[in-house]
Amino acid sequence: MFKIFSPSLSKLAFVICLTLFFPSATLSLTSAINVWPKPRQLLWPKPLATYISQGFTIKSPYHQYLTPAVNRYLRLIKTEHHRPLVTPSVNISNSSPPLQSLTLNIIDLTAPLQHGVNETYSISIPDVDATAYLTAATAWGAMRGLETFSQLVWGYPSAVPVGLYVWDAPLFAYRGIMLDTSRNYYGVEDILRTIEAMSANKLNVFHWHVTDSQSFPLVVPSEPELAAKGSYGPDMVYSPSDVARIVQFGLEHGVRVLPEIDSPGHTGSWAEAYPEIVACANMFWWPAGTSWDDRLASEPGTGHLNPLNPKTYQVLKNVIRDVSTLFPETFYHGGADEIVPGCWKADPTIQSFLSNGGTLSQVLETFINSTLPYIVSLNRTVVYWEDVLLDGNVKVDPSFLPKEHTILQSWNNGTNNTKKITEAGYRVIVSSSDFYYLDCGHGDFVGNDSQYDPQTTRGGSPNGGSWCGPFKTWQTIYNYDITYGLSEDEIKLVLGGEVALWSEQAGPTVLDSRIWPRTSAMAESLWSGNRDESGKKRYAEATDRLNEWRYRMVSRGIKAEPIQPLWCVRNPGMCNTVN
Repeated sequence: MFKIFSPSLSKLAFVICLTLFFPSATLSLTSAINVWPKPRQLLWPKPLATYISQGFTIKSPYHQYLTPAVNRYLRLIKTEHHRPLVTPSVNISNSSPPLQSLTLNIIDLTAPLQHGVNETYSISIPDVDATAYLTAATAWGAMRGLETFSQLVWGYPSAVPVGLYVWDAPLFAYRGIMLDTSRNYYGVEDILRTIEAMSANKLNVFHWHVTDSQSFPLVVPSEPELAAKGSYGPDMVYSPSDVARIVQFGLEHGVRVLPEIDSPGHTGSWAEAYPEIVACANMFWWPAGTSWDDRLASEPGTGHLNPLNPKTYQVLKNVIRDVSTLFPETFYHGGADEIVPGCWKADPTIQSFLSNGGTLSQVLETFINSTLPYIVSLNRTVVYWEDVLLDGNVKVDPSFLPKEHTILQSWNNGTNNTKKITEAGYRVIVSSSDFYYLDCGHGDFVGNDSQYDPQTTRGGSPNGGSWCGPFKTWQTIYNYDITYGLSEDEIKLVLGGEVALWSEQAGPTVLDSRIWPRTSAMAESLWSGNRDESGKKRYAEATDRLNEWRYRMVSRGIKAEPIQPLWCVRNPGMCNTVN
């Protein structure tokens, strides 16, 4: 069951009329050309095509961010000359003139890129006219339509279908990727390439987990020592000009850049500049002879901000203010995950508070109550990881999390936690580690670990030592229904989904292959769903289409990993199971 986001009733009515006029016109593109994500509605009664004129142009009103996108897609359409793995069985029309232009009509040219913006678009390519038409609700919908149009073009000389109509809009408003740039550093070009690939897959939120205990690479103008001392080095930081470039690039590709400054946990790197505000900094994460419950961190890299130290808020509010200035995005991700009791208990001030009858949950409530209102005062909606409400040991009372200002991001226990969050009345972004964590299945990164010695562990570690193993295949991601088991009212609170790439064992050299094309699978399931018109899961026919799309992404400079041998693509059906 899917949430339908911002449909245009007039366009839906038009599509219904076209369907009645062409009763057998709703076609799969598997025998012809492929568009990924698959559009919600595509009508093509006669699979014919015409050539793109050498003088082809795109006519569009001026827009600060759309105009660069128009110029980019014009170059792509005229120069890509994509050759599909399977040659399309489409005839060139003898009666259709070469396509001379694509005319864009934008209904609302002023709508900003923010959550809930209307991304609806339609494309009409007549068979008797030399002009195609793209109508979009907003500039951001026009960018989605331009991507679809670019994928409709193939061959040398370039050809494009005629007599075709597309109506399209996303099922979910939030479709994102989270990238952790603290544990290992990624250059600006790596981030830009990821955003470009996101736009090609119609994803719209780059969630930038920019800081953590391992490093603080973001240069904060009012607190420069955090990056100067907390980064891996002066060549591994993100300056304000770097951030401006990334944000601008995102806007030109219809991708919001959502910053996350994780706190109060995951803040060990802050201690390099301000050791007095960080509890248990630079201590061994799991001291010898202690139980797991008494650990100081859940992985190497200790440190939690001390909510009982007033200076904590002097520094943190400077960071929040500057980050809100650097990033125009209206969501601010505050983290608030994985509070480890042992870390706070190691701090004398907090220990004194506990000795006088206080609790760790009250310590966290002090932190949230001291920061959330300030974030809201900056006209931001606050996003936290689910732990702040659902953790079994340290969590806040819901009264500290006003529903109108708070969004929770789920990552544990699959749809069960999604249901708990929505039952409580909160909006949710789904990032279930059982389905959407891209780093899973690569073992663990701690050294001196006996679990990898099969002679002593009797068969080796389950899931290869990966806490969230096994590896999440594209099929696992594609088939995940993020609203499974929810009521209609609860479904309305699901904003969308987001894959996550934590970087303990990832870096620039594997970035593309870890993300793509598995994230393409999520992109389609959140855009147009993972089921066909009859309600059946469509992963079988999606395999051939994803093979083609992965191949096209590679030709566009994205080093996406293969999902099958090329032999399978050239021998359709021979690699399927039939039992």
